Amino acid sequence: MSVRIQTSQNVDLEYEPASIGERIAANLIDRLIYIGWVIAWIVAYGAIGRGSGTSTFVMIVIVVLPIMLYPILTEYFLNGQTLGKRAMRIRVVLLDGSPPTLGAYLLRWLLILVDTEILTPLVAIITIAANGKGQRIGDIAAGTTVVKTTKRVTLSQVVYQDLPDDYLVTYTTANQLKDTDIETIRQVLRTSNDELLERTAEKVAEVLEITSPLEYRTFLLTVVNDYAHLANKEEQ
Repeated sequence: MSVRIQTSQNVDLEYEPASIGERIAANLIDRLIYIGWVIAWIVAYGAIGRGSGTSTFVMIVIVVLPIMLYPILTEYFLNGQTLGKRAMRIRVVLLDGSPPTLGAYLLRWLLILVDTEILTPLVAIITIAANGKGQRIGDIAAGTTVVKTTKRVTLSQVVYQDLPDDYLVTYTTANQLKDTDIETIRQVLRTSNDELLERTAEKVAEVLEITSPLEYRTFLLTVVNDYAHLANKEEQ
């Protein structure tokens, strides 16, 4: 099963949805982080809290509030990933492949209670399995899904495919790059190193003097396809 996404350049990309096992594992890692946070504060409160005049209620707020906000804050600032998702190499994306908006993250976060508490986690698992796009109720409402950070298709299948006649160039300055630059980008795209992808995307954006809302891998693929399309036009 895969999630097929058509970019604004009319090129289809396929993402492999995160498996239920990967999502459960990511959730367990996040819960271990919660437990570590709680234990650390229990120890701290036992050591200094009672003598500092800090009320039990205030300590509970200090402990619980970060846990409540952890999912939305980490996903928003870590490009769709909690620490658990990052460890499992999965991330949240919109169904069009672009990074979710703050509103989408907020809706997913608000419906966590419905998915995992009110309806029990079993309902979320069944929904993900039956949906066909790897979506729980919160994902369906927000128009998001959780995918693996590497696409199902290989780079060569995307880069060397015939671009459609109605292909739309996104970055007209892509032809400022050299063949060696494009080859370097292709080599980076063959890896699953998120940090390297991020650094490369930022450097390419800096060289081309552009900003992009696209996820790093999608951005680099778009630049490569734009370069190929513009080069073909120059040869004609």
